[in-house]
Amino acid sequence: MSEVFGQTPVRVSRRGIFGASIAASSVLALASCSDDGGEEVDVDELSKGAMDDFAADSQFKATEPFSLSLLWTEWPELPITDSWQFFTEIEKRTNVKLETTIIPFSDAVEKRSLLISAGDAPMVIPIIYTGDENSFVSSGAILPISDYVEHMPHFQKYVEEWDLGDMIDNLKQADGKYYMLPGLQEVSVPVFTLIIRKDVFETVGGGIPETWDEMREALVKIKAEYPDSYPLADGFEAMSMLNYAAHAFGAQAGWGFGTGMMDDGSGKLQYTAVSAEYKEMVEFFRGLVADGLVDTDSLTAADDGSGGGSVTEKFANELVFAASGSNGTASDFAVALNETVGEGNYEVLQIAPPGGPAGMVCEPRNFWNGFMLNSEITESENFLATLQFLDWIYYNPEARELLRWGVLDETYTKDADGKITLNPEFRLDAFNINPDGETDIQKDLGWSNSVFADSTESRALKESYNTPTFVEYIDSVLATRTPRDPNPPAPLDELELEQAALLSTPIKDTVDTNTLRFIMGERDIAEWDDYVAELESQGLADYISLINGARDRFEEENS
Repeated sequence: MSEVFGQTPVRVSRRGIFGASIAASSVLALASCSDDGGEEVDVDELSKGAMDDFAADSQFKATEPFSLSLLWTEWPELPITDSWQFFTEIEKRTNVKLETTIIPFSDAVEKRSLLISAGDAPMVIPIIYTGDENSFVSSGAILPISDYVEHMPHFQKYVEEWDLGDMIDNLKQADGKYYMLPGLQEVSVPVFTLIIRKDVFETVGGGIPETWDEMREALVKIKAEYPDSYPLADGFEAMSMLNYAAHAFGAQAGWGFGTGMMDDGSGKLQYTAVSAEYKEMVEFFRGLVADGLVDTDSLTAADDGSGGGSVTEKFANELVFAASGSNGTASDFAVALNETVGEGNYEVLQIAPPGGPAGMVCEPRNFWNGFMLNSEITESENFLATLQFLDWIYYNPEARELLRWGVLDETYTKDADGKITLNPEFRLDAFNINPDGETDIQKDLGWSNSVFADSTESRALKESYNTPTFVEYIDSVLATRTPRDPNPPAPLDELELEQAALLSTPIKDTVDTNTLRFIMGERDIAEWDDYVAELESQGLADYISLINGARDRFEEENS
C-alpha cells in the first residue's frame, strides 16, 4: 500500500492492489449531532431496520430489508456483474440490497468529485484514503462520521484492540471532527518496497542488503558481473522508490510527499524538499545513476499503474535485479522468470525497505482505504441500520473473511487452526491460488473485489491469501524496522485549504521536476541553493507559515 502522510495517490497493479500508505484514524464517540446548521439528529428516530442488540462480533441483519446506494469503482480487467454471488450473499445475510453507481478506475477520482459536488453521489462512497475528504468538508456534502461512531461497535473494538486510537488526530479536520472511516490494519508494513533476485544478491552481491549503502555495494558487484545490466529499477516514475527510501534519509518524497510538511524534531513542521535530509537522498540516488546502477527509463516512463511491463521483462532477462513493487509484483516477476531462467533456478524476495542515515526506519503505521457517507444519509429512515451494516461489512472479522474468500464450506474450508484452503474447483488468479480451478472467485463471483476486500484486515486474514515469502516479509519488517511517528496534525479550515492549494501546487510541481532532474544529472547538484530560491520565490515561506499556524491552532484547541 505506503506512502503515508495524508493521502497518497492511488496506485494499482493488475491484481487490484493499491500501493498507497495512509496515515490516520480513530475511534471514540462524540455527541450524536449533525454538522448541518448545528441541528441535532435523533438517530433513534431514523432507526428503521436497525437491530436493537447489535454488538461487536455479531452478525448484522436488518429487521426490515432496505436498499443502499453505493459508488463502485470498476477496474477494466474486473467488470462488475449483477450475477455475482457477492451481491446475492450480502443481501441474503444482511437484508441490504446494494445499488451501485459505477465509475471507471481510469478517472475515478474526477468522477467521484463531480458526483459529490453536484449532489448526485450515492449514500456510501468507498475507496477513500485520508485526505480524499478534505475538499468536501466545508460544503457539508459528507457526513462528520465521528459524530456517530458510538453506533459502530466493531470499529470501536478493533481500534482499541489493535492499538490504533493514538492515530486519531491525523484524521481530524479543523473543527475537531473526522469525515471518513479508514480500513483498519492489525499489522502495518509498507505495501511497496524492493523486490530482488535473492539468489543473485547472495551469490554475487554479498548478501541481502539491510541499508542503502549495502544496497549500493551489492549493485556495484552485480553490475560488474552483469555489465549489460542496470540492476536497480522503479517503474513508477520514481514515485514509489523515493517514497519508501525517503524515510531512511529522514525525509518524505514520492507518493508519500503529502503536503510536503514534516516534523522538524521540535513539534513544528518544515518543508521536506528544502531540508538537508532531502538533499542527501537526492545526492545518493544521483550517485547511483551516475555509476550506471539505475535503469533510468524506469524513472521516467509513464506509469500505467502496474510498474510497466518493461521492468518485468528486464527482470526476467537479467537486466534488472532489484525493482520497486508489491507482493503482486513479486508474483509477476516470478511468472516471467519461469519463462526465461526456468522454475527452480531463481529466488525472488520482497525485502524490508533499506535503512539509512535516519536509522532502520520505515513509514509510519498506516490505515487502508475506507469510506465516506453522503451527508443526506441523515434524512434516511434507515440511517442507524446503515451505520450498523457498514460497521459489520467493514470491521466484522467474519464479514472480512467472507469478502476475501467467499462462502465457508462452499468456496473454501477452514481447519481447526484457522488455516484457509480454497476448494479445488475454485481459483483466485489475483494471487495465483489454485490456477487450475474452474471458477475464479474474484472475476466470476465478485469476492476479493477491491472496493471492499482490501480494506480492514487482521494479520491472519492478510497472511491467508499471501505467499509464504510475503509472510516472511511481514515478519522481517516488524522485527527489524521501526515505523516513524506520524507528523503532527495541522488541519486547515476552508479558507486555508484554498490558500494552501494556490501556494502548494506550483511549489510541488517545481519540487517534482527538479528532484528528478537532479537525480538524472540534468541539473547539477551545485545549483541546490538556486532551486531553494526558486521555491521561495513561489511563496514557500507563506505556505510554511500557513501550515504551522494551523498546527499551533490545532494543538491549542485540542491540548
